[in-house]
Amino acid sequence: MELIQLTLQLHFIQFPVGHAYLWHDPDGLTLIDAGLPGSAPLIAAAIGQAGYQPADLRRLVLTHFHPDHIGAAADIAGWGEVEVVAHHADAPFIRAQAAGPPPDLADWERPLYEQITSQVTSQVTSPVEPEPPIPPRIDRELSDGDELGFGDGAVAVAVPGHTPGSVAIYLPRHQVLFTGDAAARTPDGTVICGVFNVNRARAAASFRRLAGLDVAVACFGHGDPLTDDATAALLSAAERLPADTGNGHLDS
Repeated sequence: MELIQLTLQLHFIQFPVGHAYLWHDPDGLTLIDAGLPGSAPLIAAAIGQAGYQPADLRRLVLTHFHPDHIGAAADIAGWGEVEVVAHHADAPFIRAQAAGPPPDLADWERPLYEQITSQVTSQVTSPVEPEPPIPPRIDRELSDGDELGFGDGAVAVAVPGHTPGSVAIYLPRHQVLFTGDAAARTPDGTVICGVFNVNRARAAASFRRLAGLDVAVACFGHGDPLTDDATAALLSAAERLPADTGNGHLDS
């Protein structure tokens, strides 16, 4: 784990797989995503390095149901007065009331998927515990356009495709976007539509929606955040998407 300050109010908690982000308001902290199972002590350490305490956490936002994003959520929810929020369409999968759908992999994605899955397994077995995520409670189920109560007007942006209930978080006044896995950034710095999607057409439509936002700082679930003129990079990536993937229907 490495902690990197991106702005006065924003810290990047960098993990080998599944990043998290910490936003600071005067009334407390908001954590975006919770890493792999067993990551709670590392996230608590990151909060301490940032100059705060775990008890300062007021909110945990889960962008989707995958284990590298909800892994430590149950532990973190027990730190104090923490509101756990997620999109209503992924809530049953996060609570383990139903099995989440598998990705519809393109041929070129299969080797990469196997590589990432192997990497996730190695991270879970060492040094963190090998158990699957403990299902966390969800205190609030989000819909598109809901305000979240932090970041001077943060809003939920429904971005189905990677999962049915993927949600991005947009802070218009700060021009900050948390994409979850609806977008990603490759090791060479290229911004791309997220991979391993349950519905590739909907994922592309969601990505195009994100590219239409006014964003200076884009924070990805995978890949380094982009801290300058992120809109231009998102638009460029949207223009590279195949034309036949743009008819996905966006739900709320």
